[in-house]
Amino acid sequence: MSTAPIALRAYRLAATALAPAASLLLRTRARRGKEEIARLSERLGRTDLPRPPGQLIWIHGASIGECLSVLPLIHGLLLQPNRNILVTSGTVTSAALMRERLPERAFHQFVPIDTPSAVRRFLDHWRPDAGLFVDSELWPNLLSAASARGIRLALVNGRMSARSFAGWRRAMASARSVLSCFDLCLAQDEASAGRLKLLGAGDVRISGNLKADIQPAPPDPQNLAEHLRAIGERPVLLAASTHPGEDETILPAHDALRREFPDLLTIIVPRHPSRGEEIAMLCGTRAVLRRSQPALPAPDTAVYVADTIGELPLFYMLARFAFIGGSLIPHGGQNPLEAARLERAVLAGPHTENFAGAYESLFAAQGAGRVQSCADIVALARRWLSGCEDARATGLAAARAAAALGGALEVTQQAVETLLAHAAT
Repeated sequence: MSTAPIALRAYRLAATALAPAASLLLRTRARRGKEEIARLSERLGRTDLPRPPGQLIWIHGASIGECLSVLPLIHGLLLQPNRNILVTSGTVTSAALMRERLPERAFHQFVPIDTPSAVRRFLDHWRPDAGLFVDSELWPNLLSAASARGIRLALVNGRMSARSFAGWRRAMASARSVLSCFDLCLAQDEASAGRLKLLGAGDVRISGNLKADIQPAPPDPQNLAEHLRAIGERPVLLAASTHPGEDETILPAHDALRREFPDLLTIIVPRHPSRGEEIAMLCGTRAVLRRSQPALPAPDTAVYVADTIGELPLFYMLARFAFIGGSLIPHGGQNPLEAARLERAVLAGPHTENFAGAYESLFAAQGAGRVQSCADIVALARRWLSGCEDARATGLAAARAAAALGGALEVTQQAVETLLAHAAT
């Protein structure tokens, strides 16, 4: 590490200095629901689970979206015998979902905090044959330590937003040092590939977006039937994966549409379910119910807050179209492809750079979808609520566009198998 850029050496020193306080910080986060108290030791690189024999592939994704995107890849990689997969992530919600979704011979651990001591314990115990980092999750100490041990590393489904690129460009030497840890970078699109190359990444290829190959998990039939009975023939305005600052636009849109559709039900699915109570309070005098209480929409319910984990496909099935959150604020937009694959028309705000190619393809196929304001949401929602056939045709166009974006899974799996073959030699 002595040859590392000054900024990375300073980062390592700071991480080392803060390590003694890590346990206290983690316990504080656990009290706020940000960590699992029973699994805090994993964040320090310790575990009671033994390393399984045979080849071990380590896959790291930041949270739910990244972990879900690699589930098909995990299934494909496990077709080979004598192979196990360790999945790490950093959020409580992703851990809960992985417990439900991971197949046999794959298991989840929390990623160690990026201190040299936690990283060393983690790598000493697991000794992975290869590591796949998903999307844009780059931890300097973790990557440099893994690379120094000769672990073959790849960035898969790689994304480098314009904002992240601008930040890394201010520390080009550090960016080059971190990205040089990867033996292979598979980028989602040309823009990300170009930015990764400019920052010093070596073997950069375009694979496409793994999220385009995800087949949405079918909702529980009983839950779907119960919600359909509860909603009946009521029109539905769905706002999916909303962030703070967006519900304040969706709720006035609901009010405006209710003047034309008096029995309108608005369903808000927050990106973070812990915001359920906050959104319910924002509703003010509007009749509101929360899914987590648990409750089904009642005849007089105006706003239904779906503050649970892993049920988004259920709510897509209840609406003709969906507003996709993270797009009215400068967050970059959440993944629109799940809704499109379920034949739901998509609308979103101006900030969609996280999935720029996907949104461009969907909006081109739909002939509409970009909104800038509450008035735009009202106008487009009115059109799709009024015209059932129009909404259905637009949803089918979105599904065709989403299907055309597929293919990343096959490219990624082939590249990873080649990487693993080199790791074994």
